[in-house]
Amino acid sequence: MIATVVGARPNFMKMAPIIQELKRRGLEQVFVHTGQHYDKQMSTVFFEELLMPQPDVYLGVGSGSHAEQTARIMIAFEKVCLDHRPELVIVAGDVNSTLACALTAAKLNIPIAHIESGLRSFDRTMPEEINRILTDHLCELLFTTEDSGNTNLNREGISPEKVYFVGNTMIDTLTTHLAKALERCPWERYGLQPANYAVVTLHRPSNVDDPATLKELVEALATLGKTLPVLFPMHPRTAAAGKDLWQSLEGVQIVEPLGYLDFLGLMAKAKVVITDSGGIQEETTVLGVPCVTVRRNTERPVTLTTGTNRLVAPIATEIVKAVQKPFQLTGHRPALWDGQAAKRAVDVIESWIKHCH
Repeated sequence: MIATVVGARPNFMKMAPIIQELKRRGLEQVFVHTGQHYDKQMSTVFFEELLMPQPDVYLGVGSGSHAEQTARIMIAFEKVCLDHRPELVIVAGDVNSTLACALTAAKLNIPIAHIESGLRSFDRTMPEEINRILTDHLCELLFTTEDSGNTNLNREGISPEKVYFVGNTMIDTLTTHLAKALERCPWERYGLQPANYAVVTLHRPSNVDDPATLKELVEALATLGKTLPVLFPMHPRTAAAGKDLWQSLEGVQIVEPLGYLDFLGLMAKAKVVITDSGGIQEETTVLGVPCVTVRRNTERPVTLTTGTNRLVAPIATEIVKAVQKPFQLTGHRPALWDGQAAKRAVDVIESWIKHCH
């Protein structure tokens, strides 16, 4: 039996194709949701929209500090492992659930597979960077999405025999659902015209927890909102951080977090996307939509070299300049971002299981 784990919104898009492919091949799995993201738009709606089965086990850990959340997940997931005795645990991405479940499995001598291995920002102030590095060093099977992942793992001394370049399962999800997302015409609900609006998502602690940085972001959006309608589905963390600041923005529609299909449809037809998210850099690359990433580094360098991504410091004038400067869009997709990554990963998993038996 295989344990498949999700915890937070980005995991769902990475794991859905893996869960479906295991199911299609009749490989027995116990599907675990840690409950790290638990509100409807950040969690429940994804199971419905991504055609994922309901989780077999819901741990319901909720929010808390990094230490509290990681510890609660480990305690709860240990019971799952002892009850179900999986021969492999599959985790994805870089959230607290990823590391907590990997660490728990490793202590119980259960092999681990990591979807989206080897990505590095080389910035240890990002909690995700710590999660990524530690998870990779606990794993038996490491599935990479881009060439930089292979290089990073090799540099860190991880045996190349454990590393498989399979492509990006998040793009499998996008490829499967794009037509359905566009059919919904979500831009109409907000009175927007295709190719004539910006979509914004900002949630990183480095951006929203620092009042000076937050002020720069608000100033940038205020300037952009004068000439381009801006739609900002706001993460609860961001809403709490800048309560008073957000009220004053003209030309910026602030809305609740959106489900996957509505957000994908909006992103696909945007003139530009402004974000600090990891996955959105990848999705816009495949959609061919200009993306301005408000961060000083990225763990997804292929989006800068092959994709549509532009990295910019969190300074109002720089953000505005980056949005307004013309983009040279090549129309290229990174290697193996073809909608078949989950099949390649499950091929490896299936042959690994046969070999173990």
